[in-house]
Amino acid sequence: MSERNIRVEPIDRRAVEDQEVEIVERKGIGHPDSICDGIAEHVAGALAREYLERVGTVLHFNTDETQLVAGEAAPAFGGGEVVDPIYVLIVGRATKRYEGQTIPTETIALKAAREYVESEIPQLTYGEDIVVDVKLGEGSGDLQEVFGEDEVTVPMANDTSFGVGHAPLSETEQIVYNAERRLNGEFADDNPYLGPDVKIMGKREGDQIDVTVAAAMIDEYLPNMDAYVDAVDSVREFVAEIATEYTDRDVNVYVNTADDYDEGAIYLTVTGTSAEQGDDGSVGRGNRANGLISPNRSMSMEATSGKNPVNHIGKIYNLLSTDIAERVVEDVDGIRDLRVRLLSQIGRPIDQPHVADVHVVTADGVVLSDVEDEIEAIVDDRLANVTEITRSVIDGELSTF
Repeated sequence: MSERNIRVEPIDRRAVEDQEVEIVERKGIGHPDSICDGIAEHVAGALAREYLERVGTVLHFNTDETQLVAGEAAPAFGGGEVVDPIYVLIVGRATKRYEGQTIPTETIALKAAREYVESEIPQLTYGEDIVVDVKLGEGSGDLQEVFGEDEVTVPMANDTSFGVGHAPLSETEQIVYNAERRLNGEFADDNPYLGPDVKIMGKREGDQIDVTVAAAMIDEYLPNMDAYVDAVDSVREFVAEIATEYTDRDVNVYVNTADDYDEGAIYLTVTGTSAEQGDDGSVGRGNRANGLISPNRSMSMEATSGKNPVNHIGKIYNLLSTDIAERVVEDVDGIRDLRVRLLSQIGRPIDQPHVADVHVVTADGVVLSDVEDEIEAIVDDRLANVTEITRSVIDGELSTF
């Protein structure tokens, strides 16, 4: 038996797939909240790597309060213009001096923000369509030296907090997640009129799934209303085809349902994001660590993006609980629904949670006691190797939104 406090018990509800109503949301990479998440996380990774290179250890920082103030644009078929740029303020704390060295944290942050926008949201011209500022206070000295290049020690939790993860994804969750990623991937590559601000809401009632897509269209590539209508139809057909890969249930797809063609009121943008039209954004208001907003599931309200990956439970335990859930479902047969909750206690080593709580729905014919030891062994192993999460985050291998 493990020395860690690991609990495995039946879940206190039906499997999500068996519930009568399910709701799932994903905010795409160009949504104002996701822009904040992406910039904050990219800056966090850049700071962590820079600290390791300069002083051999990750010093204290957090950029998880990054905010976006919407701009203003005047879209028009064939191409409009940005009237007032989007403004992003990178907010947080960072250690700027260490053992006689001065570390240019704000310069590092601005460079990382530029890299992220130019790489992931190239529709926004940096410095023109979007302006980025940074205000980083001084990091806390007592949290500085916690993750070194040469010797990785298990740090103490910085807070009493919890993380939550689940697996496997339901059919509706898979449709919502993959539709957004593929719209912003292969579809946008071939159809540049689709902007990166794609928000998808899935609703399942019984065996009927409705998928509502809000897709920001870029005016430069659409000469008239007919072209816009064709673009909307193409998005609808693409999402409907994706849905057939994940479910045999009936699926209806709706795109830009607020459009009024007679009035000319449509989701047309200059830059492909609602951030140009009055929609503000904040880190942590969008997708959870697994990339979804799933009200049928337990969720942590902690912002994962931008937090220090060494000892900030709001980041580590959300990523680790998701990792544990996915590994258990992959390696243990007969699990239909699984939830992992990891609770820290400030000052305790992060590999020794106050409790690791695993709730399970087994398949018919599978008794929990038959798989309980397997589940506990996986949880114990992943906790013992918790610092792998830190390394994966620093190396940019894990998505936080």
